[in-house]
Amino acid sequence: MRGKNIFASRGGIIGVGALIGVLAAVLQKLGNPGNMGICVACFERDIAGAIGFHRAAVVQYIRPELIGFVIGSMIAAYLFKEYRPRLGSAPIVRFILGVFAMIGALMFLGCPWRAMLRLAGGDGNAILGISGLTFGIWIGTLFLKNGYNLGRTQSSHHTTGWMLPMVMFGLLILMLLFPQIGGQEKSGVLFYSIKGPGSMHVSLWVALAIGTIIGFLAQRSRFCTMGAIRDLLLFKQIHLFSGFISMVVFAFIANLILSQFKPGFDGQPVAHTMHIWNFVGMTLAGLSFALAGGCPGRQLFLSGEGDGDAAVFVMGMIVGAAVSHNFGLASSPNGVGEYGIAGVIVGLAVCLFIGFTMRKRIV
Repeated sequence: MRGKNIFASRGGIIGVGALIGVLAAVLQKLGNPGNMGICVACFERDIAGAIGFHRAAVVQYIRPELIGFVIGSMIAAYLFKEYRPRLGSAPIVRFILGVFAMIGALMFLGCPWRAMLRLAGGDGNAILGISGLTFGIWIGTLFLKNGYNLGRTQSSHHTTGWMLPMVMFGLLILMLLFPQIGGQEKSGVLFYSIKGPGSMHVSLWVALAIGTIIGFLAQRSRFCTMGAIRDLLLFKQIHLFSGFISMVVFAFIANLILSQFKPGFDGQPVAHTMHIWNFVGMTLAGLSFALAGGCPGRQLFLSGEGDGDAAVFVMGMIVGAAVSHNFGLASSPNGVGEYGIAGVIVGLAVCLFIGFTMRKRIV
């Protein structure tokens, strides 16, 4: 199936961003947490809790939306002959970047997707998060200008590209084998939240269907929140950024229609008002995404089309969620975690070390 990819056009990326914004607002209306119709970092954290990687009881649930992201991307890649199993280099570096991306995101309480949706829902704290995200990506562009590179990507066996999709299929099978029964906290090998954000979700099949639609369209349009800001800063290109803005605008409109827009800083759902650390947390996340080459959503979409490097980053984020909760790094509506500030400072130091040392000399 060849021909012009209309989703990659300016109108296409704007349309995809608009649809994602509307669907995110609808997911919130149908049961997902407030200003969290979609949050890749938060949902990966919930998955980590569901399989017992951490025991924070309020954030344990396998999120079918992310399974759909990978499935939809894989379907699109196969249909349009863009499925290319591949691997690059420095897998341990990509994994560590994933870990610290999650630590930064959980200090802010959201990934770039949720930062945008929080803003569209009226949460003023998102302004600090988006500002920090932009600052972190800007630092990353300085490294890119000076020869930062994780190595050449090479073609690999189809088995390589199937690894993360198989993990996602496995998670779906576990949900079907061990569904939550009678509000119990554990069913078979899976943990389920009975209160808090993890207990708030739409039905499995609705979440899976919407996730698959988004995965399909995002793969075709190359939708990426980090890439949008990077391209604007580095190349002055607004193509991806137009999708970024469209997502915010249409999520805002949908929230108004659904009576979900509540402006302010205090009392926002799953958010805190420690502004400096909202900014710094997302600075770490933005720098990690820039050094890894994609936002958390884009990493899932790339995994669906066979990118093993992206899959390593995704696994790093899931482990990073466990580290955040097991070591007191993750924030809550009461503020940053006991050791969250130390974790983010260490993360910034590690990411700067990676950026400075993994450069090719430019003559």
